[in-house]
Amino acid sequence: MVEVLLTPPDADEVRTLARGVLAAAAGEEGPTPLQQLLIPSLFLSMTGHAVELEALTPITAVEFADKLARRNRIFRERIVQTMLLAALVVRPLPATVAQRLREFADALGVDDDMIAVAQKYADGAADLAAADFDRNGYLGGLQADRLNALHTAELDNSWGQVADDPALAARWAQLWDLPVGTLGRGVADFYRDRGFVTPGLPGSAPPLLAQHDWVHVLAGYGTTLENEIEVFAFMARANDDPRAFSLLAMVISLFETGYLKAGAGLFEANAGHLRSSGMAVRLGDAMRRGALTQGSHDFLDLDWFTLADRPITVVRNEIGLAPKAGSAVAAGSVSAWQPGGITPFQLQSARKAAASEGRPFVPWEPDPARE
Repeated sequence: MVEVLLTPPDADEVRTLARGVLAAAAGEEGPTPLQQLLIPSLFLSMTGHAVELEALTPITAVEFADKLARRNRIFRERIVQTMLLAALVVRPLPATVAQRLREFADALGVDDDMIAVAQKYADGAADLAAADFDRNGYLGGLQADRLNALHTAELDNSWGQVADDPALAARWAQLWDLPVGTLGRGVADFYRDRGFVTPGLPGSAPPLLAQHDWVHVLAGYGTTLENEIEVFAFMARANDDPRAFSLLAMVISLFETGYLKAGAGLFEANAGHLRSSGMAVRLGDAMRRGALTQGSHDFLDLDWFTLADRPITVVRNEIGLAPKAGSAVAAGSVSAWQPGGITPFQLQSARKAAASEGRPFVPWEPDPARE
């Protein structure tokens, strides 16, 4: 998804945008080490222009809004979300930062539910923030059309599990009958290689969470927690609805700051992964790839089974999937079948699953043919 802009931002405007993000998201002592990596990476990936934070001068919310007066609402919303992303990687979050986020958003005429979440983080009310994610997050509601896309008749909530649904389980099992090279067969192999249980069976992940497994395969991301950050960054920016940013905010709150104890029906907090070497570059590139997809894509509400028998290369071409930047690959971004794209725990789970089902264990191994 590429926003319709009057003109792409030039180097001067990018510096202005970075001044605003820095003014809103940095504490009184200046940007944290992670912010010093993240903010330049985001702007380089999303605009192609490099910024040097130490060369930026302060800017007020009013001055910033005046300089963005010609920009449309979606542009201004995305900039506020960049401010939020840069702030949400900080723990503890200073109260002054939460206040400035609101000040800049108000000046830009933007309201984002994640600003209230940031305020609760600053107040030390992480439990209330978690309730906000459940209530106000993009996937907080449960609509009938979502159940149709997930091919299940019942869910208690969006992230609810379905452990006894023979029809749903059979639909997933049919993916094994598809030819190698199709999207659906790739997802079936993805599950087998990791010992994952498909929806409809005991021990399975929530059907809604299983939706994002198709994105791992389609967009070419492995299954470490660092990869999860990439996947949710990609999904959040591929969607025209700005509320989808809450997906990325949730994952950052799980896998970087640990503000959230759990999320998405299965994930548990495991902090510190965005500060891993190269992750700022990988996050920025995943957002870039999502933004460049053609059209708007709500991958969590998509009926993936309508695409299951299509060659994965065709589906990628149809959405205009951009290749990963060389810098992201050099920083460690890998696919589901490249070295580093699977965890030791998942390998062991696959071995146990094969033994419990009485079938031969097929070891995971790198497979360049899948790329």
